[in-house]
Amino acid sequence: MAFLVVLDSMTPAERVALILHDVFRYSFAEVADVTGRTPAACRQLASSARRRVLAAQAPPPSSARQVGIIRAFKEAWEAKDISALIGLLDPDATATADGGGIALTFLERTVNGQPGLVAHQDGRILTVFAFDVADDRIRHIWAIRNPEKLRHWTIG
Repeated sequence: MAFLVVLDSMTPAERVALILHDVFRYSFAEVADVTGRTPAACRQLASSARRRVLAAQAPPPSSARQVGIIRAFKEAWEAKDISALIGLLDPDATATADGGGIALTFLERTVNGQPGLVAHQDGRILTVFAFDVADDRIRHIWAIRNPEKLRHWTIG
């Protein structure tokens, strides 16, 4: 939804240049044919559109703040404290998982350079959780269970 709001703030030419070039991988010459502008002008339009997208993004919370939020999520999960979990989630929060199962122990670890959780059971890593945190709320949770993706977590 936020991206749609940002798209709406762009001029029609910026939207076309951004979508055709960055999403559909049209060359700027092809974008120029569609818009009736020069390739250089289309390059500028796409650049301006990208700046709008970047300016609209909320600054990420400090790493220490993220650690606290992820730790609070872990503690609420373990305590089965639904109210606390809801309080940590953005109203539009989403979660993506590539498998199922229940793990018994959560460990705080760095995942993709950000605070995250690793769930294991009987000494085996079952799931790695990555989080997107903004405005002190969890906006998205990725639960990675694919054994191929977890291979580097289980070696050594």
